[in-house]
Amino acid sequence: MSGMDTPDVILPSCCQLCPRRCGADRAHGHRGVCGAADELRLARAALHFWEEPPISGDAGSGTVFFSNCPLHCVYCQNARIANGTCGADVSVSRLAAIFLEQQARGALNLNLVTGTHYVPQILAALHMARSAGCSLPVVWNSSGYETPETIALLADVVDLWLVDLRYSRCATAQVLSCAPDYPQVAREALLAMAQTPGEMIVRVLGIPGYLEDAAENLLWLWHNLGPKRATLSLMGQYTPVPRVADDPNLGRPLSPEEYEELLDFADEVGFDGYFWQEGGAAQESFIPDFDALEGVEGPELEELANL
Repeated sequence: MSGMDTPDVILPSCCQLCPRRCGADRAHGHRGVCGAADELRLARAALHFWEEPPISGDAGSGTVFFSNCPLHCVYCQNARIANGTCGADVSVSRLAAIFLEQQARGALNLNLVTGTHYVPQILAALHMARSAGCSLPVVWNSSGYETPETIALLADVVDLWLVDLRYSRCATAQVLSCAPDYPQVAREALLAMAQTPGEMIVRVLGIPGYLEDAAENLLWLWHNLGPKRATLSLMGQYTPVPRVADDPNLGRPLSPEEYEELLDFADEVGFDGYFWQEGGAAQESFIPDFDALEGVEGPELEELANL
């Protein structure tokens, strides 16, 4: 197959790509719980400098933000992406060209953000881009809400799993993401990722009012994966959004004292050499300008090859 060929993309007629397993006939344009149908929708493709140091480095990470989301958290910083109102539809060939453009920009990697519901298109685009000379490692940037079957589809192409572990309690997951199965699903997903060749960075975010979940997840991570298999990234960047402004917990940033409490607990558990954040918790730099649709529109792979 040449770099100009487009592999067949088989969209699900009964979608099971995420743990919602909503059964949407996306092959015929029906929308799933995630909001996606048969289109491929992106919100941003650009260098990003605010990931963990090995991912961003000095050159930047080649992030591609996919629109729509299976989880829809009430405190989501990128809600307009998650609900699909922000973004533009592109072809698989255009996505492949974006991967090559990220490489041309000097990106250290391809950082695919919330792409679970587009796995068939992503795999096809990666195949095309590899055939056309893209050699960047792949970072799968995920909420942790994944199925073992989808992880298996990605196992041979993902070099680093950059994955959240958000909730330890079903009640918390229900209130914040309407996903009471999240704790079990995410932990099973992490164990499945650990069986693949890819490296792992697991993000635990301190959410105001729900620090017990973070602490319990730190304990689970230590006992079930440990620092030899997964590197911890303990995050204090929770940024309140207008939707939850009146909530006494979610409507405020994580305080420095609360974050320090989590850091101390991680130390007590035994974590060493993990990633943590300096400075204020809520920063605008964590939320890019998605309205600009930077890097989304442009030439197809075939056109790019002729430039």
